[in-house]
Amino acid sequence: MESTANASLAALWDRVFGTQSAPEQWLVIAAGVLALAVVMPHRIWRLARNAITIAHEGGHGLIALLTGRRLDGIRLHSDTSGLTVSRGRPTGIGMILTAAAGYTAPPLLGLGGAALLSSGRITALLWIATALLVAMLVMIRNAYGALTVILTGGTFLLVSWLADTDVQAAFAYPVVWFLLLGGVRPAFELQAKRRHGDAGDSDADQLSRLTHVPAGLWLFLFHAVSLCSLMGGARWLLAV
Repeated sequence: MESTANASLAALWDRVFGTQSAPEQWLVIAAGVLALAVVMPHRIWRLARNAITIAHEGGHGLIALLTGRRLDGIRLHSDTSGLTVSRGRPTGIGMILTAAAGYTAPPLLGLGGAALLSSGRITALLWIATALLVAMLVMIRNAYGALTVILTGGTFLLVSWLADTDVQAAFAYPVVWFLLLGGVRPAFELQAKRRHGDAGDSDADQLSRLTHVPAGLWLFLFHAVSLCSLMGGARWLLAV
């Protein structure tokens, strides 16, 4: 009995953390084109941006916890906005890192995903994403947010548990491309809003008040992180 259980655990470990063969390069490129087709058109982007918001607010929440702040809850709204509330010192490095984590989280998650895919760990990527979404669900405080995270996490779980390697790759590569490409657009949207005076309480403006560094420099940081992540991630994904 014990040997059977150990064998099952070993098989599960190998399935999750073992390596899988990378798809052909044309499929990787096609996944990138598909992700770009989701990010560029405004109507499709308005719906798909919910996934970026999950990553954005999840970034705020994760860094808040890692820096010792108390996370009170996360809300996701149907207009693709979100709100993460944490308690702790209103100033200091913890608050600064928490505020900076939102716009940088999606592209950095995409970069991490690209690293996993480039090493052949497709299933591991899907399981890690599922675990992060389950952890985030605990902190969601509104019905729309809970529904969004449940549907997203459920999709990852079904693909990682039931699908074969080819289907997993066909799902994982567009997702990572989407995080990399979709992580670039929000910073440009924020820049446009600030130009028209519509984002006075944005993350960049909050960081400016916390650090006395101009909001434009924080916006430049968001651009730099997203574009560098895209270039690094694309290089890993295409190196097959």
